[in-house]
Amino acid sequence: MSILCYHAVDPTWRSALAVSPDVFAQHCAWLGRHRRVASLTEVVGRMNGSARLPRGVSVLTFDDGFAGVHTHAFPLLLQHRLPATMFLVAETLTSAGRPVDWVDDPPPDPAQEGEGTATSPLRTLTKDQVLEMQAAGISFGSHSYAHHDLTTLSEGECERDLRASREALEDLLARPVRLLAYPRGRHNERVRRAAARAGFSYAFSLPEGPEPNGPHAVPRVGVWAHDRPASLRLKTADWYVRVRTSRVYRFTRAARRRFTG
Repeated sequence: MSILCYHAVDPTWRSALAVSPDVFAQHCAWLGRHRRVASLTEVVGRMNGSARLPRGVSVLTFDDGFAGVHTHAFPLLLQHRLPATMFLVAETLTSAGRPVDWVDDPPPDPAQEGEGTATSPLRTLTKDQVLEMQAAGISFGSHSYAHHDLTTLSEGECERDLRASREALEDLLARPVRLLAYPRGRHNERVRRAAARAGFSYAFSLPEGPEPNGPHAVPRVGVWAHDRPASLRLKTADWYVRVRTSRVYRFTRAARRRFTG
């Protein structure tokens, strides 16, 4: 079983994070035909406090809460009747808001062409959009309060950030928020302890090699701009995460880099 992690669905943003709407439509059609797509809530309900995932099931998740998910992904999810969970940066939904300053390659602002470094900020979901999606069956979790790299915070700072995110989202959604996706998938023992104390039952990572496995380190599989339906066949295979997080995979990947430069 695989928990797939998307970020943006966007027709113009050229980034590894951004899948085009046409490609995402192909993904939805392929998943609808070839996989049983379950909600993340259903899956964690079957995990019995462990990180063991049910076999033969795929789950769709989205990190960051970009506005394009409402415009381009949400209609396709409804059309194909696919459940999904969106992980939100809670501060973006406060009255003060938060700019998207955590993306390495934001789209350029066409109005600022030729002026060097100016870029247009990516927009995030509004409260009304979140509530509309929730009413249609989309579920939501936390992607932290401010999208800091949690491994750079003290344990107390990390717990305060995560607790604030959970409380803010629960106020908005009027329901418990117990699922967390770590920003950039990064975590360590200190972060995992803080997540548990902040009230999260499960937390999700994006491993690229061996890492601890447990309720607060549940692996997901990243889906990127170059992935086509053929890639999903591989990434939704029951064995894929086990291989991806094995020591052999990390060794062969490192060796490949040495030999290819």
